[in-house]
Amino acid sequence: MDRKKLFILIGAGAAVLVLAVVCMLFFFRAGSGENDGGRANILALAGEYIAQGEYQRALDLLDGLLIADANDGEARELRDRAIAAGREAAAAVDAGKGGDASLAAAAEAFKDAVSRLPSGGGADAAEAARAAEAARAAEAARASAEAERRAAQEAQAERRRAEEAELARKSQEVQAQMRAVNDLVSQGRAALERNNYPAASEAFKEALARLPPGESHFAAQKYAEIGDAYYEGYARAPDAPGSGDLLNESISHARQAVQRDPGEALPHYTLGKINRDLQQWDNASAEFREAVRLDPNNYMYSFDLGRAYFNSRKFADARQTFETAVHLRRDFEPAWYNLGGTLRALGRQDDALNAYRQAVAIKADYSVAWREIGRILYAKDDFSGSIAAFTSALRYTPGDLASLREIGAAQSAAGDYRGAESSFTRALEAAPDDGQTNYNMAVVKIALDKKGEALGYARKAFDASPSNAVFAYTLGLAFEGTGDNNGAITSYTRAAALDKSYLRPRINLGRLYLENGFPDQALAFLSEAYGVDASAFEVNNNLGAVYAHKEDWERSVLHYEKALSTEPNNATVRVNLARAYVGAGNLGAARDAYLAALRTDRDNWDAIMELGKTCASLQDGEQAKRYLQDLLNRNPNYPRREEAERILGGL
Repeated sequence: MDRKKLFILIGAGAAVLVLAVVCMLFFFRAGSGENDGGRANILALAGEYIAQGEYQRALDLLDGLLIADANDGEARELRDRAIAAGREAAAAVDAGKGGDASLAAAAEAFKDAVSRLPSGGGADAAEAARAAEAARAAEAARASAEAERRAAQEAQAERRRAEEAELARKSQEVQAQMRAVNDLVSQGRAALERNNYPAASEAFKEALARLPPGESHFAAQKYAEIGDAYYEGYARAPDAPGSGDLLNESISHARQAVQRDPGEALPHYTLGKINRDLQQWDNASAEFREAVRLDPNNYMYSFDLGRAYFNSRKFADARQTFETAVHLRRDFEPAWYNLGGTLRALGRQDDALNAYRQAVAIKADYSVAWREIGRILYAKDDFSGSIAAFTSALRYTPGDLASLREIGAAQSAAGDYRGAESSFTRALEAAPDDGQTNYNMAVVKIALDKKGEALGYARKAFDASPSNAVFAYTLGLAFEGTGDNNGAITSYTRAAALDKSYLRPRINLGRLYLENGFPDQALAFLSEAYGVDASAFEVNNNLGAVYAHKEDWERSVLHYEKALSTEPNNATVRVNLARAYVGAGNLGAARDAYLAALRTDRDNWDAIMELGKTCASLQDGEQAKRYLQDLLNRNPNYPRREEAERILGGL
């Protein structure tokens, strides 16, 4: 049985619940009814991308859902939000292409566009979940930024060593002038770190005024360093008053450096970072490429070029560039992490897994890398490995909502419903109204036979997303589990209306109507399901039961035979088929069907009883006695003993 699906199956006289928990995982499996958990998580992930300004990534996910179901209202709403927000941001960026000053203005407009994004999905719960996840993402970004800051400091120290070597070849007078300029640049950088912008500006202006004449290469280096210092000041507090001025100064000084010495790599790198922040990926890639060309041994230049390529969806180029970065610096964990993400985008899951493992080997507390390892292992059905990886992610970031959700999903898939219950409880502490987590918890509670508790979670999931057919269906399961058939029928009907291709609510509606004496209504819903998937086992099994109830034996036989073609070892269905054969008057086929069922289930007492009766009807008294006597010998307390004895007495 597929671990990601919930099925309700029915036989001729009884309902059998076969449960396998539907979980999130990541997610990347679009579809309507039959991939319901994946759909809900794709919507959540797309909302997170929109909140973080990753509009194209959100649109790629949503396009998959809309291709599968053009009537998916939630996916369409999120798509429209992503398009509108992306256009705002693009307009802001385009406004900045006219010159250096307007480039800084574009940055401000872009931030404003992002800040005015509409809230997600029409549900406070989903918005709260996205906010929590965005906070976790920001925390991970800060951890990565720390590694990048260390790299920048190392690069600055390396430039200082190169400058000192060059300075040693100058005259004593020029050396003194250069050292004074270097000291002033350092003084200005230190002032920026203290957020003392006026002091920084004065120090930088004096440094440039004291540049020794004729030293164009040195001058270009200082303009480049000042431009990069202004950028770092801006990047530390992009929302602070005056940050636009810092960005303007950065752009101006970087361009001055390029004019004075086109062979200087640093100003191209600075301009690349600015374009990256504005999501002008083509411009960023061009600047980073030039920086790499001029300084091919700087691993940070290759690293940032790889990120620009990735965001331009040039994954093959990104892979090569990240591989260059890790070759240049084997212990730079962000490059391994980003290489992993690129390999995943290229469909190379095993290689991606190795890259993420390299990242955590360097930085054991790299929680987001552990989370990606967990996701890949989950997709490979390695649930124990996935759980271990998510456990590591949570060890270092205990409140990571995504890891809490996904470890719960992995635990569910592994059959550890108690563990999943605990994980989802923790996730709900962080986002108590999140629809997806409440849905997951409802499914787990059903698996643990806690139907009453499941109902509350299922209600919250549905309230958070009333257009989600899967949530409506699960609410129906919870209602039915508490004995509220009216509530169940209402919810199943809503789920069926929301998703025209969703089999499960139609199957359950068919069963409920049949059990309550309304075979025509049951047949209507099951016929709809048959129109969606004529080969589905549970659809044909249930149709066989409905037609048996209506004593339309030929159709009952037809559907039971189709069900058995899918699950040939299902003894219960084979017994039901045998009964349909009896109803149709085909006693020989019935006898053979009972015998086949007993080969699968030797102690199916009803099958033995019916086989004996069928043999008696075929005038095969010897075989009838054999089967009925065997039944009474092996099961003396059989409830239909008197009937069996009466038949034996007449043989």
